[in-house]
Amino acid sequence: MKKFCLPREIYYGNDAISCLSDLKGKKATICTGGSSMKKYGFLQEVIDLLHKAKFDVDIIDQIEPDPSVETVERGAEKMLKFKPDLIVAIGGGSAIDGAKAMWIKYEYPEITFEEMCKVFGLPKLRNKARFVAIPSTSGTATEVTAFSVITDNKKGIKYPLADYEITPDIAVLDSRLTLTMPRHLVAHTGMDAFTHAVECFVSTASSPFTDPLALQAIKMIMDNIFDSYHGEEVARENMHYAQCLAGMAFSNGLLGIVHSLAHKTGAIFADLGGHIIHGVANAMYLPRVIEYNAKDEYARARYLLICKYLGLGGEDNNQKIQSLVNLVVGLTRDLQIAPCISKCGVNGEIVEEGFVSEQEFLSRVDAIAENALLDACTLSNPRKPTKQDLVEILKCCYYGTSVKI
Repeated sequence: MKKFCLPREIYYGNDAISCLSDLKGKKATICTGGSSMKKYGFLQEVIDLLHKAKFDVDIIDQIEPDPSVETVERGAEKMLKFKPDLIVAIGGGSAIDGAKAMWIKYEYPEITFEEMCKVFGLPKLRNKARFVAIPSTSGTATEVTAFSVITDNKKGIKYPLADYEITPDIAVLDSRLTLTMPRHLVAHTGMDAFTHAVECFVSTASSPFTDPLALQAIKMIMDNIFDSYHGEEVARENMHYAQCLAGMAFSNGLLGIVHSLAHKTGAIFADLGGHIIHGVANAMYLPRVIEYNAKDEYARARYLLICKYLGLGGEDNNQKIQSLVNLVVGLTRDLQIAPCISKCGVNGEIVEEGFVSEQEFLSRVDAIAENALLDACTLSNPRKPTKQDLVEILKCCYYGTSVKI
């Protein structure tokens, strides 16, 4: 038996967060990241709306990019003291992901991180609190997904938490929040959303319910990403909705090895003074994974459907697949994202020599491949990779060469 799961309610449009004033409860914990939501007044707006709804309010802030196990534990401890019946997460994907993990620990204080990482193995939530997600970025779609990504800094590995229990009860897509994103973040999150849609469409878990969402997301992203990058407000709004469609798709249709590799390279180079930003990793890895997966008959047919939907031509199917690869490479270039790891700066920008040297990369590539092979996203990839396959793909992602295997 299969399942298709979405939030019970999705509010969208200009001033969508006004829906908070109609919620019922006694205590609300607001979870947020750094200073942007406070700087632009949205944090105070949420506080005021919750006060209007008669909630006592507590705040957990400074949830860092790529939230850590330690941050999750500290936040859960604060929730245990305050005892909220509503959790409101506002900000980027990391803030919402961190809040989701805190929610689990709040409801089950004795649960270990290892137990939280068991795929679709969480106990029932909502015994203590409901969850509202308000994204300020347009990429992760964590406001509608059954996933959260938490970093174990001791191991230098990102772990995806996966269970329908952590799908938010309410998602709020307020288009005003997207205007706070700087240009580079629009690029990174946009490529994350594009990768979600493409990977979901070729996933072995895709379905008649996820396919329309994934294809519409792909088309909307292609139609709006460049105008959004250059600050056009309607395009920003459309990208916010497109990434949500992609999220609804992949939350149910799952992903593939682009994300497996991105999860396992994100923090492993932290000791070198940086990390490979998730959306940047997706942008760099997607063309190489398309080349690899296209050797599989099912995946090839699915990629060709994307080509047809986008009107990508070619004299034969090989050329059409290459057109899709070229499209992603061109997107990456035009959004000023590094094309490969060897040319990736600490902020994902294009540089002559990246912060990960060839020696450091080669010394860790086997470990990355081993960890990626065990990632939950690998299970739904259409072509079943070996460790050596992933090593070869990673090398092509480092040097920017084509995958031949």
